[in-house]
Amino acid sequence: MDKIDRYKVYSQYLRNRYGEKVYKIPINLPVTCPNRDGTAGCGGCIFCGEEGAGFETLSQFMPVSEQLETNITYIREKYKAQKFIAYFQNYTNTYLPLEAFKKYMMQACREDVVEIAISTRPDCIHDDYLAYLQALKERYNLTITIELGLQTVNYHTLKKINRGHSLAEFLDAVLRIKKHGLETCVHLILNLPWDDEDDVIEDAKFLSALGIEQIKLHSLYIRSDTVMGRMYEGGEFEIITLEEYVRRVILFLEYLNPDVVIQRLIGRAPEENSLFCNWNTSWWKIKDRIDESMEELDTYQGKRFDYLHGSALKEKHQR
Repeated sequence: MDKIDRYKVYSQYLRNRYGEKVYKIPINLPVTCPNRDGTAGCGGCIFCGEEGAGFETLSQFMPVSEQLETNITYIREKYKAQKFIAYFQNYTNTYLPLEAFKKYMMQACREDVVEIAISTRPDCIHDDYLAYLQALKERYNLTITIELGLQTVNYHTLKKINRGHSLAEFLDAVLRIKKHGLETCVHLILNLPWDDEDDVIEDAKFLSALGIEQIKLHSLYIRSDTVMGRMYEGGEFEIITLEEYVRRVILFLEYLNPDVVIQRLIGRAPEENSLFCNWNTSWWKIKDRIDESMEELDTYQGKRFDYLHGSALKEKHQR
């Protein structure tokens, strides 16, 4: 079995879907998060810095059309690319007022944009926004993916990291997104200090049962200017080893539905203000280590995907 067949690689999935290589273009909007302004909580998640998740974006004060044009021009000239994904990356994009949200989405509808990806929170999914996106999808023949930050299915850990929502909000969000014919990508952190391998397995099982289309895995990034940074410096928790992270990723993939697309196995982060980031190892080296370990173990995504559709009943009748 070839490396690329051991899990469903995002780049190959895009090439198969659109007939050529597709590039993701980050977009930065002037928006905040309900877990910062007091609506769902204050201070945000304990690992989140002031700029949120987008550290490679252009200014939020630049019009969406200009951000796209600037980045697309560069990517097209350098890589001869023809198709793009407009990725509204930072903070909680569906927390905008509906009319403002519509205006920004319309600016992303260009002939060379085949997909719009929108990063948000499970407690900021509303039918009015989804109905508009569904209409946009049908009008412009777009794929629209909602990227939901979940991080873990362990609701005790969700509370510990001050997520400001529980599993109930996430479940509600996914069901509503599916009702409107949109796709979902879920973000997970597999090495949160309060999670173990049982939580990793449950992550995979829960998301497989919900029929999630895509997954984006991250390792924990700890900034000095965060609550988690102060906890880390105070010795309140330890980070698992790189070897254990590799084991957790492989375990997660083994239990995951083989049809789920894997956008990434490890995240990237800026070095400034960093107390911990990827075990001081390049992200691509960690990815290579995961690939090599999967090959050595002769394992693959979905190897243990045998727990749905009345698994106990099937087991009984196979005796």
